[in-house]
Amino acid sequence: MSGKNAAAGSHRFCRRAAALLSICALAMAGRAVAAAGAANERPPRPRMLKGGLPDRPSLSPEISIPVEPLGFTAPGGLYLGQRVSLVSLDFLGENRLLFTFRVPGLMHRDSTQNKDGDERQIRAVVIDLPTGVATTEAVWTLHDRAHYLWALGDGHFLLRDGANVSEGDAELVLKPLLHFPGPLLSLAMDPTQRYMVANSYEPPTNSDADQTAEDRVIRILERASGRVLLVSRIRAAQQLPINSEGYLELLRGSGLSWMLNLHLYTGGSRLLGTLESSCVPGLDFETDALLVANGCAIDGTRLLMGVTTGGKLLWQDAEPATSVWPVRVRSAQGTRLAEETLVATHAVSAYAPLGQEDIKGQAVRVFDTATGAMVFETAATPVFDAGGNVALSPSGRRLAVLSGGALQIFALPIPAPNIPAGGAPSGHGL
Repeated sequence: MSGKNAAAGSHRFCRRAAALLSICALAMAGRAVAAAGAANERPPRPRMLKGGLPDRPSLSPEISIPVEPLGFTAPGGLYLGQRVSLVSLDFLGENRLLFTFRVPGLMHRDSTQNKDGDERQIRAVVIDLPTGVATTEAVWTLHDRAHYLWALGDGHFLLRDGANVSEGDAELVLKPLLHFPGPLLSLAMDPTQRYMVANSYEPPTNSDADQTAEDRVIRILERASGRVLLVSRIRAAQQLPINSEGYLELLRGSGLSWMLNLHLYTGGSRLLGTLESSCVPGLDFETDALLVANGCAIDGTRLLMGVTTGGKLLWQDAEPATSVWPVRVRSAQGTRLAEETLVATHAVSAYAPLGQEDIKGQAVRVFDTATGAMVFETAATPVFDAGGNVALSPSGRRLAVLSGGALQIFALPIPAPNIPAGGAPSGHGL
């Protein structure tokens, strides 16, 4: 991550003047796509998901591994609402589970990296399945409270500490991978895990040509080499959906319409289609060919939906108003999606905020990404509002949930096949 590499890949993701000139052309293309799709088919009706907290898992666990012998103790309730990452549950292949969690202990206040007192000890345990035997253990010292671990599809994982990213294996051997000029605020990968998008905090330096530049930086880079493809200074950390071809830009159309514009790493862009939402939709690539979006119906109902990169709306699920703060994890092969939400006693709004006393628990639901059909539900305990207590195996055939003082492992049905790339855009929305 040298300054030369960053400079070589440096340019604005969206040049404002060029964006203003291109919006009209994109809007016209979007309207043509929508009109063509509307003449051929109607969008699928939303399926209503039942609300509340599941009183029992919809399937019995095949394995239950007590966590107290591993050294885990449930934290107190004061952390709720702070969105602090305290655990991470991740599959390293189908038959190995990595369980990491914060452990109480003395902190080294003289650490030069711990000026804000955020140093913490993370215990890591690799567990063999189905025996439940802990095969490898380690303790790491990390220096902030944000999300810190991402599983890779090849049995490895990424560990973030401040501005540094290391790669680890099932033996918990860590090797330095990337170093950023400032602390990482967020990190995400495309479905193939070849590319990464990173938000970091980097105050302007004396060498910056633009001394008014913002202090947040977003980059897209190759994971293995660290080669920077795109970099820009921004006002605030951004979620930027990426796949193996490019990054997605969301453009406002007319009425409730939003246009999905894919900027290619090789140059140029491609309009994927349009969707409709009364709120700004959140988007994630589940596979190279499938996006999962959070949007809103015209009455404000929150919707989870699947959209192909050909612009076809495949499915819509209407989520309960009492489900708040969704956290989603996907299987490495993209066939399954797990969503965990806090279950509140009432719908949350500016006039009815969420307090600790309003949290009933944490619900976990698993969906086939190809169809949106819910295949499993349960509750996770204790509640972790930042997630990390749920994991899907690479194939999507196994689910791990921290619940009831144990790691519960569930065998799930065979998932529906992945959606192939392409397809005629429908232009249908919510």
